[in-house]
Amino acid sequence: MKITINHSKGLSSHNAILIKAVLISKGSVCEVGAGLYSTPLLHWLCRAMKKRLITYENNEVFYQFAKKFQSKLHRIRKIEDWNKMDFKKHWGVVFIDHAPAKRRGQDVINFKNSADYIVMHDTEDEKNYEYNRVWPYFKYRFDWKEGWPNTSVVSNFYSLDEFGDGI
Repeated sequence: MKITINHSKGLSSHNAILIKAVLISKGSVCEVGAGLYSTPLLHWLCRAMKKRLITYENNEVFYQFAKKFQSKLHRIRKIEDWNKMDFKKHWGVVFIDHAPAKRRGQDVINFKNSADYIVMHDTEDEKNYEYNRVWPYFKYRFDWKEGWPNTSVVSNFYSLDEFGDGI
């Protein structure tokens, strides 16, 4: 398998906020879209914390990459229809970073009543990812702009005051 990689540090700009969300959350973690930085990070962090993790991926190359991390606590699911994700299960954290871009906003909304924290990557591009549709659905919002692309967290259940200092 050959993967062409853009080694921009922006590919990992979500890591600090994602780590914080997993550390303070209770419950399983859902990764919507595997990534070269997020999948290994979430795999090892959840393993150390004994949290269940599920990764959904529709791209064959990223699916094959993510499959290498499958374990007792970490399940990898190849998905053809994003509507088939488990939107009813309680999630401590949902991480949104998948394709197609226009699907992201809808999936954030789909998880609004089941996820304590939803972490979204690339939120500086609200229109392309349709994040501009998301904001009215949530009581709490934190935008982290120290890393580019930007990362945001939303919740209907917990204040995001702990994110105020970034990490």
